[in-house]
Amino acid sequence: MTTVLRIENLSKTYPGAVRPALAEASMEVNAGEVVSIIGASGAGKSTLMRCVNRMVEPDSGSVYIEDQEITGLSDRDLRAVRRRIGMVFQHFNLVNRLTVLQNVMHGRLGYMSSVEGVLGRYDEGDKHRALILLKETGLSEFAYKRAGELSGGQKQRVGIVRAVMQNPAVLLCDEPIASLDPANSRVIMDLIREMAKQGNIGCLVNLHQVEVAIEFSDRIIGMKEGYVVYEGKAAALTDQEIELIYDKPMHLLTIRSEVTQDG
Repeated sequence: MTTVLRIENLSKTYPGAVRPALAEASMEVNAGEVVSIIGASGAGKSTLMRCVNRMVEPDSGSVYIEDQEITGLSDRDLRAVRRRIGMVFQHFNLVNRLTVLQNVMHGRLGYMSSVEGVLGRYDEGDKHRALILLKETGLSEFAYKRAGELSGGQKQRVGIVRAVMQNPAVLLCDEPIASLDPANSRVIMDLIREMAKQGNIGCLVNLHQVEVAIEFSDRIIGMKEGYVVYEGKAAALTDQEIELIYDKPMHLLTIRSEVTQDG
């Protein structure tokens, strides 16, 4: 297996905080693999994601994308590396006034000059690939509709296609189903898994829904108070380990057999 994301001893304490948001967190994600991070609110899941894409600077530790360390890179060098890191957001981050196709094409901006990006001078080959991806994800009929006219589930599918248009080695999904209903949640998680396998992309997914993580992930990482306290195959996660991660007995945890809307 090819490791596309490696995190070593990553730590971060925010100013004024009484404890670290991340404490020497380490993990790996391989190409074509879906790895979900679970844990209670405040466990460090989102901080980890933001440190990986350098939206937040870690205090110590290292992040490697395809064996290239990105911690400490200059803005210029970081821009090139970010082409290989796709992001899927909880609230979609689409430009509602633009068409679905235009939003998808934004996934190519990292490969273009500033002038080309402002003028929308996209490569015809890229446009063709975008239309194929929209067709494969059931969105071709919406290609020329404004993104603001879509449902939440459709918007998230557009967000995934936009991220895949980057040709990423790594896909970071930060609470991608938190604002979706159960049916759309399953569609989105299935699409993430399909894109990972089809594109040989390593996916790191931040989830609140334990049962979803078990169903759609290859491996699960459990975090608690900034520390990695569990790592293993999704199917091997036990009730006892879930209790350790959440520091609560099972009868107090709302883990059900279907996806919940609010997590």
